[in-house]
Amino acid sequence: MFNYLANPTRFLKIQAAVQPWLAAITAIVMAYGLYLALFVAPPDYQQGETVRIMFIHVPASSLALGVYVFMAFAHAIGFIFRHPLADAAAKSAAPIGAALTFISLATGALWGKPMWGAWWVWDARLTSMFVLFLLYLGYIAVWQAVDEPHRAARIAGVVALVGVINVPIIKFSVEWWNTLHQPASLLRKGGPAVDPSILTPLLWNMAGFALLTATLILLAMRAEVLSRRVRQMEMAQVGRAG
Repeated sequence: MFNYLANPTRFLKIQAAVQPWLAAITAIVMAYGLYLALFVAPPDYQQGETVRIMFIHVPASSLALGVYVFMAFAHAIGFIFRHPLADAAAKSAAPIGAALTFISLATGALWGKPMWGAWWVWDARLTSMFVLFLLYLGYIAVWQAVDEPHRAARIAGVVALVGVINVPIIKFSVEWWNTLHQPASLLRKGGPAVDPSILTPLLWNMAGFALLTATLILLAMRAEVLSRRVRQMEMAQVGRAG
């Protein structure tokens, strides 16, 4: 499978065929999820209408972690199998992951103010999430600072693989330390601790965010592949001119 998708031309053909269908499904799922979140889900008996922030905060937070794991996995594939699209996939995903992390932090602040009485606390979960945002920015900065693509990919790959250690810290910080952040309520022993009236809209929004993330990554990968082709053509012209 990796070898089949390793050809950039083949990838572009598959992406062009899949993208319209994926975009359409994404729009439908996200629209339905937001409808459920805004008009069907009831207010929480404690949090009131502010509980609706959860339908953005939770999907963004989960996918911020997922995208970083995807980046680390892509670089591992690149290091081991020399997959020509692996580093392009990771590079393309980074700005999207950074945006998701920012949304997570921003919506967390909006949610935290009425619940905790403060926009920000140096809670273990919040702090480790902020570190994730810095890791995304550092990763993006490497690609911007290093001109030679192969060298940039190696350095960025090290950042991604080392930084992935932060992901389980974020995930288990609530269990490992005494934090203000609530413990896991979806992936837990005994099943989700969320009422179905809230759980159903939440799952629809998580699916919508996941589809949107996949759509944006594929579009960014297409742009990256085409950009690299343009760069190769320019270098070839310079070589012939020299």
